[in-house]
Amino acid sequence: MKLLLERIEKLEFQQKLLLKMMSPKGFEFDQLIIEKNLSEQDVMDFHRLCEELNKELKEQKAEGFVFYSPLFKKFNERLHSQLEPAEVIDACKKQKLYEELMLLLEQNI
Repeated sequence: MKLLLERIEKLEFQQKLLLKMMSPKGFEFDQLIIEKNLSEQDVMDFHRLCEELNKELKEQKAEGFVFYSPLFKKFNERLHSQLEPAEVIDACKKQKLYEELMLLLEQNI
């Protein structure tokens, strides 16, 4: 068991080194997920959150809303505890994920 744990720790260390060597250009959000050690379920939850917020954004725009701070509040409250809103928004913008939503959320930082 000890040997297995040592091998896992070694792989995690090597993964961190590989991340530093790679250029994340175009994959900033993906790199953030790896750095923060998030699971596939965590990422699925994030995408679900963004889809819900995108839907709300469209509804609010149709109703003539101008202030979107409630969307940012929801985003912040439901974001994985390992993630910071500013770093996620920046990474998503660079990777071109949920661009309109991220631009509006960024205004509330």
